[in-house]
Amino acid sequence: MLATLLRPDAGTALVLGRDVVREATEVRRRVSLTGQFASVDEDLTGRENLRLIGRLFGYSGASARNRADELLEAFSLTDAANRQIKKYSGGMRRRVDIAASLIVTPELLFLDEPTTGLDPRSRNEVWDVIRAMVTGGTTVMLTTQYLEEADQLADRISVIDRGRVVAEGTSNELKASVGSGSLVVRVVHAVERQRAKEILDRVLGTEMREEADPFALTTTVDGSAAATEALAALQREGIDLAQLSLGQPTLDEVFLSITGHPAEEEQEKAA
Repeated sequence: MLATLLRPDAGTALVLGRDVVREATEVRRRVSLTGQFASVDEDLTGRENLRLIGRLFGYSGASARNRADELLEAFSLTDAANRQIKKYSGGMRRRVDIAASLIVTPELLFLDEPTTGLDPRSRNEVWDVIRAMVTGGTTVMLTTQYLEEADQLADRISVIDRGRVVAEGTSNELKASVGSGSLVVRVVHAVERQRAKEILDRVLGTEMREEADPFALTTTVDGSAAATEALAALQREGIDLAQLSLGQPTLDEVFLSITGHPAEEEQEKAA
């Protein structure tokens, strides 16, 4: 709706001061959209894709070629410029897809889940591209299911649960809103995790969460005293620890605290 591809059923929205219904053409002149799935032509090369889009935007042949070469260099794709897109890695496809959105530099770029399905290296490459765009003056509105991604990239975060904004602020503000610390406990022997959980649930008066790591438990606590109390209780019971640490809550823990369910559950429902 904000990119003017769908008409709102009700309500109003302004993008860069323009109404998305009454001034849709003006909005489209100022924004660009990169969807969740690559929209480039896989049978064309990277350079051909960018030149084609440049011509569609009204560039002359020479100008489209020059702009394509500029973007290929900026996105570290020059060496692959003459290879068909279908021979690119996932990260390279995503970079050329974002580059296509920047043929004409927009004031605002909508990025829809830009790193879905990418391996860690490709994800970091896309993160670097996004940071460079912001440094260059483009505002980026990013939607993501990966809360670590929001933590890494966003200056301001809106948490949406079942279609409603339930919290908004900087990463640090959101983390501070749910407690002063995240307690992480890892036992040496996985068979002792359940007993450690029962002890800590009782001593701390909070519910420890069992992580995917079969040795790990986490919870959100207020202050360092809880960590000291947890350590003493586990030592009294003879439970060997590999780790006990206190840090800032993660955005996953923020989501759980605010909504009452993990972000993964929200992803499954969306799927």
